[in-house]
Amino acid sequence: MTDHLVTDYGGRPGADCTAAFERAVGACELTGGRVVVSAGLFRSGPIRLRSNVELHLAAGATVRFLTDPAAYPIVRTRWQGIECLSHSPLIYAYDEVNVAVTGVGTLDGGASYDTWWRDTKPVDDWNRLLGLVEDDVPVEQRTFLPGHGFRPSFIQAYECRRVRIEDVRIVNAPMWVVHPVLSSDVVVRGITVDSRGPNNDGCNPDSCRDVVISGCSFDTGDDCIAIKSGRDADGRRVGRPSENILIENCRFGTGHGAVTIGSEASGGVRNVIARDLHVTGPAVNHAFRLKTNSHRGGIIEHIELRDTHVAATAAAAVLIDTHHADPEVTGAHHPAVRDITISGLRVEQSPTTLELRDTPRSPVQSLSLTTARIRDGGRRSAQRTEGLEEIRSAELAGLE
Repeated sequence: MTDHLVTDYGGRPGADCTAAFERAVGACELTGGRVVVSAGLFRSGPIRLRSNVELHLAAGATVRFLTDPAAYPIVRTRWQGIECLSHSPLIYAYDEVNVAVTGVGTLDGGASYDTWWRDTKPVDDWNRLLGLVEDDVPVEQRTFLPGHGFRPSFIQAYECRRVRIEDVRIVNAPMWVVHPVLSSDVVVRGITVDSRGPNNDGCNPDSCRDVVISGCSFDTGDDCIAIKSGRDADGRRVGRPSENILIENCRFGTGHGAVTIGSEASGGVRNVIARDLHVTGPAVNHAFRLKTNSHRGGIIEHIELRDTHVAATAAAAVLIDTHHADPEVTGAHHPAVRDITISGLRVEQSPTTLELRDTPRSPVQSLSLTTARIRDGGRRSAQRTEGLEEIRSAELAGLE
């Protein structure tokens, strides 16, 4: 493997190294190998990866990204489940094969309430995007000029194959942190996400297949891991589910949901196994959260949560909600949620184990729950529930 040091292409600690990264990636693309960031603080605009290129941060290395939106070119992306052309993610790959971000260094998005977090969803741009979708405008014409558009994701591999994100520490993201879209063979291993701004989801596989998320640590400002597949009509147009996903041996310290499905899941989610998880709480609201509604539609099925230890949650350890943000159930695309298995769930402290919010048009089907609750200085109680009717007939009394 050939190493290309950023410092060999004009990069210097403390300087704007955007051009140096571009030159290093270009050289590395010809041979394959690694673009290496040595110890020190390097500033940069967006970094675009190419096939067979690995961005590697050595011990003591930090890449701190610029926060001026004008530094980020307009590229094809997906923002909150809708495809458009907007600001490039901080690290971006499009239609590439075998791309990676590795090493024990730090990626710092530089976001704060004085920069990216100041305007989390520009109302005029968001309404324009919704209108473009409603009018069936092609994605290539949904363009937002620099200075408009939306906060970018931090790391986004878009329509890529063989993607690896490993060991890096990621802080201060503008928006979603690790966000593979329409990609396959994705491995996210050993990363540390400490990014607590608005919408700072830790890892969001979005219409992806064959994904492994292993040995990671999350302290986030939103959901820690959130599996998605597009929003409303645009998600149905693309029609790509997220499927064949393994989540294992991860720690969750701060966030809305440790493992979440939705709410942008219009393309469907299936075949998910999450196991050996540790929710340290109580700054995590839910250990498992499924959220969808009658505007999203889609099928969510074959989901397993195994052997999860919950020290504490601020709300229900498990929340399944088929009318999230849709109290009157006003949409025409009722989702299907079925075959959910939760086993070996150990809860030390939470207001309740399971909260279920479904509707007659979108009932949760085939739910199995096995839980052992630890309370009152170590006394244990256990409840096994097979099938949704038993849960309803018991009114969750045995689970509280």
